[in-house]
Amino acid sequence: MFISIKHITVVSRHSKALALFSSSITTTTSLRNNFESPAHQTLHHLLEKCQSMKKLKLIHAQIILHGLHQETLTISKLISFCAVSETGDLHHAQLLFDHLPQPNRYMYNSLIRGYVNSDNPIKALHLYHQMTCIGISPNEFTYPFVLKVCAVLSRLSDGVLVHAQIIKMGFEFHVYVQNGLISVYCSCGAIRDSRKVFDEMLGKSLVSWNTMIGGYSKIGYCREAFLLFKKMMELDVDPDDFTFVNLLSVCSQSSHGVLGRFLHSHIVTTKSHIDIYVQNAIVDMYAKCGDLHSAQTFFNQMSDKNVVSWTSMVTAYAKHGLLESAKNLFDEMPVKNIVSWNSMVSCYLQKGCYREVLCLFNDILNPGLTPDESTLVSVLSACSQLGDLEKGINIHTYISSNYITPSVTLSNSLIDMYAKCGVIETSLSIFSKMPEKNLVSWNVIIGALALHGHGFQAVKLFEIMQNGVNKIHPDEITFMGLLSACCHSGLTKLGQHYFEKMIPVYNIPHEIEHYACMIDLYGRIGQFGDAIKLINQMPMKPDVVIWGALLGACRIHKKIEIGKQVLKQVLELKEPYTSGVYVLVSNMFCECKRWKDVKNIRKLMKDHSIKKTKGVSFIEVNGELHEFMVDDHRNELSNNVYELLDQLTHHLKSLHKW
Repeated sequence: MFISIKHITVVSRHSKALALFSSSITTTTSLRNNFESPAHQTLHHLLEKCQSMKKLKLIHAQIILHGLHQETLTISKLISFCAVSETGDLHHAQLLFDHLPQPNRYMYNSLIRGYVNSDNPIKALHLYHQMTCIGISPNEFTYPFVLKVCAVLSRLSDGVLVHAQIIKMGFEFHVYVQNGLISVYCSCGAIRDSRKVFDEMLGKSLVSWNTMIGGYSKIGYCREAFLLFKKMMELDVDPDDFTFVNLLSVCSQSSHGVLGRFLHSHIVTTKSHIDIYVQNAIVDMYAKCGDLHSAQTFFNQMSDKNVVSWTSMVTAYAKHGLLESAKNLFDEMPVKNIVSWNSMVSCYLQKGCYREVLCLFNDILNPGLTPDESTLVSVLSACSQLGDLEKGINIHTYISSNYITPSVTLSNSLIDMYAKCGVIETSLSIFSKMPEKNLVSWNVIIGALALHGHGFQAVKLFEIMQNGVNKIHPDEITFMGLLSACCHSGLTKLGQHYFEKMIPVYNIPHEIEHYACMIDLYGRIGQFGDAIKLINQMPMKPDVVIWGALLGACRIHKKIEIGKQVLKQVLELKEPYTSGVYVLVSNMFCECKRWKDVKNIRKLMKDHSIKKTKGVSFIEVNGELHEFMVDDHRNELSNNVYELLDQLTHHLKSLHKW
């Protein structure tokens, strides 16, 4: 017994229906075994009309009180309500089920159905295996839900075993079962098996067509999805909103604006009724296909917009870098959700507006919204770029307070943030405590060690990464970090060793970034012959990064003539580049007091309309980040700052004279 009978009996006196039910039961004890009796009819009527667990528990109490709790049909209905009803209680259904000496197939089906739609769907699969082990045969009502859980969990092997059982039991031609099989194979990426089941169906329902089109849509098979839609039209099968959403979705994924526009025209021409989901999908399709004008036009025509409609447009403008348009639309939104905020955060991050990202994060917290992983990763990235350690620590504290264990992605972002803010010890501590590490985790920590000049430690971690308990194969980004670590620490032989092993041992081709690391490595120690030889051996044309690395070495070792030749190569590239190369060469000439060459460089910059990028510095005072440049008078305290600098300069000069 799960309820206090005494308590509930008293409460139930206030229920007229239950009083009548109790009266009908007590009229005769012989009615207990008669399923068509007035008592049972009253009971079943009450169960069907029950709308809450509170009322159901009152009924349950009366059932127990009058000795009807062993009635199979009665308990089956109780379990069904608890497991399936929106107002039910799956835990209560499981308690009822666990106390039954011999549960039947209907009870198993009800519980399986309940668990499929719960946060513990794997339990449905366990129940299925349990019922088959004790000799209860599944039926056409069992399999669709078992297949659904296989699809939800992407359990292909379980799906195949269930498929074999379906054939053995003779249910392979039931349309609901076949639809379930199509869904399983689509969800697990076995699209050919899905199509085979679909083609063998004798009577396809609209759900069959939508599931198959949805499967193609999920993996981006635009052509196959539309060919199936064409066949559907030829057979006079009327599409519905799900059909259109799937087709528009695959157009969005593959950026196929022509097919998307065709489908939109078809919807308009056939005067098909479309709900808000289809309208949002049309906006999203035009936006992701780059047709912002059509997206905005359709958006303006929508009579009923929801938060998804607005967010689709904001995301579209943000994706195309139209910050002002995105911000204006964002400000007009009547209701914002976390996805809307993330769109703006992402837009600011892409544009390099890192301080605005941090301001938006504060705005997110004010309305009481809960930032998700995407928000936190973006904000940590902004902290990394600004070097705002205090804000980064605050975000870390927020994560620790709201997440039992940060995800791998969040941990990777924290490692990167601490490393770029100068606290490599904390980065290493977070990395060592991670219960699970992926390739990105290793790449981030190796890159962090490279940034701080810990070359030997980076090499050691690289060896652990591929030889540890959970071996992880490196990729091209791993070697960029590793070669950079060797470069910054002067580990020439090790760098050369790993560079030469990339192709034969790790099957990773040399990218131009790997060559740049090696050119920098040779250049730092003055091995210009090896550097130039490697440039000549490159399978691709050297870019400004390669020449820039060699120029840096020329400046260190005062190789003026080689520097001039490198500059000539850069000018012949005819590619857009920044002022960095010119400034590097100009500084090299200045240090060697080649003033005429300095003048020529400045003339080149003027002729090419290239302006020196201003260096920006940041300083944190009382938790607030201040930005400043050379001769910067934007701050209201600038005069005081420069006055103090003059005093310090005068003081230092007087000490020097003394």
